[in-house]
Amino acid sequence: MSKTNKGAIKETSKFAKVFIYLMLFFLAIIIIVPVAWVFMASIKENSEFYRSPWALPEGFHFQNFIDAWQKASMGSFMLNSVIVTALAILLLIVISLPAAYVLARFKFRSSKFWNVLFMAGLFINVNYIVVPIFLMLGDADPYLRQTIGKPFFLNNLFVLALVYAATALPFTIYLLSGYFKSLAKDYEEAAYVDGAGYFRTMVQVILPMAKPSIVTVILFNFLAFWNEYIISMTLLTKPELKTLPVGLMNLMAAQRSAVQYGQMYAGLVIVMLPTLILYMCVQKKLTEGMTLGGLKG
Repeated sequence: MSKTNKGAIKETSKFAKVFIYLMLFFLAIIIIVPVAWVFMASIKENSEFYRSPWALPEGFHFQNFIDAWQKASMGSFMLNSVIVTALAILLLIVISLPAAYVLARFKFRSSKFWNVLFMAGLFINVNYIVVPIFLMLGDADPYLRQTIGKPFFLNNLFVLALVYAATALPFTIYLLSGYFKSLAKDYEEAAYVDGAGYFRTMVQVILPMAKPSIVTVILFNFLAFWNEYIISMTLLTKPELKTLPVGLMNLMAAQRSAVQYGQMYAGLVIVMLPTLILYMCVQKKLTEGMTLGGLKG
């Protein structure tokens, strides 16, 4: 290769790097500016909203957060979201880890069928099946009312968590099984030689190695469950059982009519903070999980 060609390749490579960095910079600005604007708006007084929207806050009006937490019931909404999200993630991990391990490591008569079934689940949009889920659970409640004296499936945080976990199973099993397939079988064979069974090998050998992938699964599903709106709004009709996204929509409608913009943006910050904190805590593990094969199919 001539020196001219080498120089041209170097120049193209430099241009490509500069272009990539510029695109990343602009994308970061597009993400950071709205988030920063919401944080600044959450500490403004109502009178400040009638001036320039880009003006910095004149002070730290923390009363917005107190009013959003107490008067708008954001505290109880957050508790409901924490309960539902924690239950859903627990159910999802308990079910998906053994299922993904079995599908990735063992061949049995119907293994191909189950793999195809879970792969097909990746292409089903949950929003399209909300109404069938509601009708199915709603039809079962009158029977339970006659049998045990009270309904069970609707207005039940545990049932909502179960629905969340069920709808996230295909993606989670796909992600984890892809990671398990990338692991060498030497570790398991050594455990079998030492007398460990299948369950002990999975728990003591495979799962510690799969921590980055498990953290990736937990973060992705936490974001999905925490911000989910349609299923929660459909299955939970009692005001005291509403989750944060549903409560936030009600708060935004109420505060917009009452011209309490500070409380509205404070509610947005309350919803965003847990996800930002969780991401900062698991950022390193998330990067490892995506690099080591968790997203490699």
